[in-house]
Amino acid sequence: MAGRRTVLNFAMTALLSVCCQLTMAQGYPAKPGRIVAAYPPGGSVDMVARLVGDKLRESLGQAFVIENRSGASGNIGTEYVARSAPDGYTLLMGSSAAMASNVHVYARLPYDPIKDFAPVIMVAHQPNVLVVHPALDANSIAGLIALAKSRPGKLNYASSGSGTSNHMAAEMFMMKTGTSIMQVPFKGGAPAITALVGGQVDLMFETVPTVVSLVKAGKLRALAVTSTQRLAALPDVPTMAEAGLKEFDFRGWIGLAAPAGTPKEVVAKLNTEVQRAITGSLNKKLGELGLDVVGGTPEQFSEFLREDIARYEALVKASGLQRQ
Repeated sequence: MAGRRTVLNFAMTALLSVCCQLTMAQGYPAKPGRIVAAYPPGGSVDMVARLVGDKLRESLGQAFVIENRSGASGNIGTEYVARSAPDGYTLLMGSSAAMASNVHVYARLPYDPIKDFAPVIMVAHQPNVLVVHPALDANSIAGLIALAKSRPGKLNYASSGSGTSNHMAAEMFMMKTGTSIMQVPFKGGAPAITALVGGQVDLMFETVPTVVSLVKAGKLRALAVTSTQRLAALPDVPTMAEAGLKEFDFRGWIGLAAPAGTPKEVVAKLNTEVQRAITGSLNKKLGELGLDVVGGTPEQFSEFLREDIARYEALVKASGLQRQ
C-alpha cells in the first residue's frame, strides 16, 4: 500500500509540474524580460540582441531590455545567464567565443555550454573581415603576408580577447601563412576598433557590422573576408580564397539561449518568434550587416554547438595556444 502511495505521489508531482510548465508557457511572457549581451555596446552581438529584442517586444507584447555584461571574452555575461532562473525572462545572446572556443582557451570555465544552457535558436553566422590601418603598407593579402614575413613579430593585431572569433581567425591566418603577428587583446570589439582607427594597432579580424561604415569612410582598409563568398555589405572585398589563401573559411556565430531547465514550451515559443523575425522583417537588415541568417530548431542549434566545440578544440590545439 505504501509503495502504491509513493508511486501515486510521484506521478501526481510529475503531472503538476507539467501542468505548471504548460500554464507558464501559455501566459509567457507575463512581465518584461532581458537579453544579456556578454560584450560591450556597439559590437555585433549587441546589435543583434537589440534587433531581436525589439522584435520580441512587438510580437510578445513585453519589453526585452538589453543588458551588457562584458568581460573575460564573454565569460562574465555568459556565466550570469547560466546561473539565472530558468523562467524565460533572462536570455543570452550567445557567441561562438563564449560558448565554443572558450571551452578550450580557459582552464576553468565557470559554466558548461552544453549542460548549463537550453539552446533556443541559431540566429546567424558572422564572417570576419581583415581590416588594416590605412597607414599600413599593405593593400592586399599578399602584401600583408610579405610585410609580416619581413618583420616577424613586429606587426600587431587587435582582438576582443583571447578565444574570441577575431582572435581565432588571426590564429588561423598565421597558421596558414607562416607569419608571426602579436595579439593585443581588448575588452570587446568597440575598444579594439577604436585603437585600430587611432593607429595604436596595425590590423584586426572583425565582424562586418562593426567596421563596415569605417571601411566605407576610408578610416580602415578591408583586405579580405573570411567567408567562402563575397558579402553584400562589402561587395568589392575579395574572399580569402580569391586573395590567394585557399580553404580559408572562418565564421563565428550568434545565437539565442536560455538557462538550462527553462520550460520547453517557453523555448519553443521564443524559437518561433525569433525564427519569424530573422527570416522575415530582419532578414535584409542582418544581411546588410554582413551576417548570414541561419535559424532552425533548438535541437539543430544544440547539435551544431557540440560540433563547433569540437571544431575549436582542433583549431586551438593546432595553434599551440596555452589555456589561461
